[in-house]
Amino acid sequence: MKKNMDRQQAYEAYLKETHRLGRAVSLLTLAMLLGAPFVIGSLLGAMPDLGAAARGFLSVGLVWTVSSVVEYLVYTPMLGAGGSYLAFITGNLINMKIPCAMNAREMVNAKTGTAENEVISTLSIATSSLVTILVLAVGVALITPLRPVLQSPVLQPAFANVVPALFGAMAYQYYRKDPALAAVPLAAMALLFMFVPSLTGSTSFMIIPSGALAIGLSYLKYRRARKEGQGQ
Repeated sequence: MKKNMDRQQAYEAYLKETHRLGRAVSLLTLAMLLGAPFVIGSLLGAMPDLGAAARGFLSVGLVWTVSSVVEYLVYTPMLGAGGSYLAFITGNLINMKIPCAMNAREMVNAKTGTAENEVISTLSIATSSLVTILVLAVGVALITPLRPVLQSPVLQPAFANVVPALFGAMAYQYYRKDPALAAVPLAAMALLFMFVPSLTGSTSFMIIPSGALAIGLSYLKYRRARKEGQGQ
């Protein structure tokens, strides 16, 4: 009993310190990202037209604001406190951080909202960030000798399908758990993108209807199973 209490207190202290450090680093990162264009512009004497920049932001800002809120609500419970701060600060969540965290969680069978998931998500995302930095550093160093290979027409189709291949492999591990449930949102979104191709540029925004459809179907399935259990 005492051991469990000590563990809970240590976990709460860890979360408190993680939030304190994460908020400070997030604010620092935000200040650096927003301040960099102004510093560069002032040094080069090429400050942008702020009015035009604001109008350009508003044209896409509303869509990305909704997407950002949705990603926060969806990803934060999956990643935990430490993993969320690391992922949102370093970026590239969908292509890199989320697959790494999900795969690591599946390997150790950690449950969302537990201390184990907190540790596993943080370690996996930190490792992903370090590996990304290392690969980018090596890529920058070798960009000139590798340019003929990377620009080869033979490899262009492969580069164009990296993201679909990544998402397909990641999605399969969830589709196989309930193929019938996964088939309906998948078919609905596929048909929607076929008939309205312009929506392919708003995939982050389309998480809302597809997620709502999946949640609704899951709830109906749960209600039906519960009624059948009560009937027996």
